[in-house]
Amino acid sequence: MTEPNGVYLSLKLAVKLFGRPLEALGPEELRRVGTVAARQLEIETLIMTTPQAAQVILPQSSIDASLMEIRGRYGSDEDYHADLDRVGLDARSLRQAIERGLVVEAVLEKVAADSAQVSETEVEIFWFMNKERFRCAETRVLRHILVTINDDLAGNERRSARDKIDAIRARLLKDPLRFEEQALKHSECPTAMNGGLLGNVPRAKLYPELEAVAFALAENSLSAAVESELGYHLIYCEGIHPERLLKFGEAKKTIRGILEKQRRILCQKSWIKSLRVAAPPEGGTGDDPPQQSAAPGRAA
Repeated sequence: MTEPNGVYLSLKLAVKLFGRPLEALGPEELRRVGTVAARQLEIETLIMTTPQAAQVILPQSSIDASLMEIRGRYGSDEDYHADLDRVGLDARSLRQAIERGLVVEAVLEKVAADSAQVSETEVEIFWFMNKERFRCAETRVLRHILVTINDDLAGNERRSARDKIDAIRARLLKDPLRFEEQALKHSECPTAMNGGLLGNVPRAKLYPELEAVAFALAENSLSAAVESELGYHLIYCEGIHPERLLKFGEAKKTIRGILEKQRRILCQKSWIKSLRVAAPPEGGTGDDPPQQSAAPGRAA
């Protein structure tokens, strides 16, 4: 797809769909991007012919901000313009593609604003039918102390680091309330300034070897020394928040957001379908609203 708006859409979709720049995609991925880009270009073209699009007045600052964000990904103007040339764009066509995309987004936002309001009853029904979607995973309030291993640094050789962490642990076994003090004095992690506090931690946020130990601790208990690629750690579990279902009051705001988003998309799809009926394009392939506000790789 060599038309500038199509190129811009393809660049955005490569990142949106596959998380990679267009040039890094394989043949099947490129075909997928091409298909979706062609469909979206068709829909955008319909939208741009509507009275709603004609009424959109974009602040030039919005276009400038998008251009500046893209330019900021490059170290120099030379690199920036070279990449534009590589994908078949120039400064003028890029600006026009960005402006067109912003107009389409503004029109779709205006259309979505006319969607029906979500009632409290609908929120409650969704809650009762989808409770398992609102399960809160177990978390633990953790603190840690880190002593790094560095055989090139005096006092941090493996044996010295192990002796140091063992001495700290011995003091804490006598008086666990000294953990914050010991972290501030001895930990080589930035969390030392906050008494070693890691916060309320879910699974999959720590090194695997640390997670295995941290989530096996009882409340208000101290671990043995644990080695990671950083060094030796001591972990203290201050509290355990077991897995649970969120209460309706806790989930209500999220549910309302889900239902409102669904309703807005349905409203947009219905409106796009009405455009197709009024002016049926050749080879139409769907009524999904164009992908919005995706980081489109480097050049777009």
